[in-house]
Amino acid sequence: MKIGILSYHFPPEPAFIPGSLAEELAARGHEVRVLTGFPDYPGGHVYPGWRQRWHHETHSRRLTVRRVPRISGGAASPGARMASYLSFAGSASLAARRFLADVDALYVFQLPATTFATAAVLRLLARVPVVLHVQDVWARDGVDAAGDGRWSARMGAAMTRIYRSAARVAVAAPSMRDLVVAAGADPGRVHLVLNWTDERIFYPATPGAAARQMVRRDRRCVVMHAGTIGPRQGLETAVRAAAALDRTMDLVLVGSGADERRVRGLAADLKAENVRFLDRRSPVDMPELYAAADYQLIMLRDLPELRGMVPGKLQAALSCAAPVVASAGGDTADLVERARAGLSCPPEDWAALADRFWLAATIPPPARTEMGRRGRQTYLREMSLPDGVDRIERLLHEAAGRVPQAAGRREETSRKGR
Repeated sequence: MKIGILSYHFPPEPAFIPGSLAEELAARGHEVRVLTGFPDYPGGHVYPGWRQRWHHETHSRRLTVRRVPRISGGAASPGARMASYLSFAGSASLAARRFLADVDALYVFQLPATTFATAAVLRLLARVPVVLHVQDVWARDGVDAAGDGRWSARMGAAMTRIYRSAARVAVAAPSMRDLVVAAGADPGRVHLVLNWTDERIFYPATPGAAARQMVRRDRRCVVMHAGTIGPRQGLETAVRAAAALDRTMDLVLVGSGADERRVRGLAADLKAENVRFLDRRSPVDMPELYAAADYQLIMLRDLPELRGMVPGKLQAALSCAAPVVASAGGDTADLVERARAGLSCPPEDWAALADRFWLAATIPPPARTEMGRRGRQTYLREMSLPDGVDRIERLLHEAAGRVPQAAGRREETSRKGR
């Protein structure tokens, strides 16, 4: 097949889902064309050594990547994010007419950032069947700086249009199915495809001396949160919980984000000496840091749209055989409990999280290791890259009206081996 991919982010940005999908589909013999922007995530500035220009294509065997200009600085403010989203939509629609016109099917890595570009490309390529891989239905990501919800409403309306017109919709979490159906998707076209992680990086590791020194101060239990410190995570809850157990466990926060100053300020106000902050690290460093800690912390606030979301850090932790503590509701907590890969509690309840922290500290190391082993087995069985690509490939075949013989055989073989 000739397969198009539309994605707001793409490697060398940390966008391993569309990146690894493109590589794997090309390795399976498909001709793959990727339409994306110039790399600027997470800092909001185009990477050093890159220069935005109109004609920029890279080619490898069966894989072509076309990059189009967009306004950078998308992390600065809601207004800047909207400018970036809209400029990408304009550039993508201009390039898509020729670059994607003759593909058999188009895969869209669907984030709020991609919404306006997806709507524009779908109008231009009305005869090309589309497979949406929905990652997020949080239209409020685009609320304008004035806070009147005008852009949020426009984004929501655009999401509804693309859900209705897609030949197939893949959702990255079970409860997300209900959200996209409520927004207009045909229930018969919606399929679950859990995300995978970058398996070249995230796998069980042994911590070196440097990782241990960075993460551990003594023999106390260490719970680590690695990733964004932002409004969705609500890490103030974790700081309050850890402060109540200052002689029992350590909380290590690795990363940065919009709420970092506030979270640091709360830790200082509570005199929580067992809460420590580490700067953002390269992904290749993380498996050792995971292994140096005792648990990975998964935090999501108590918002309806987040109950149908499984954050990528959960797949990374499970793939690394790291036991988890989840302060979240919906699909994230369900997955942790079903896999018996750690502990969970309701979101935004610091007392309940403090109880989980205390229990985590009392669990013997062999039992923690068994939690991690069960989590990795669940990852390999339900979320691995080969399984995810099989499912997406099958949806692309179905969307294009082709018999998915190869994908079907792989899926059947995978199920027999479980």
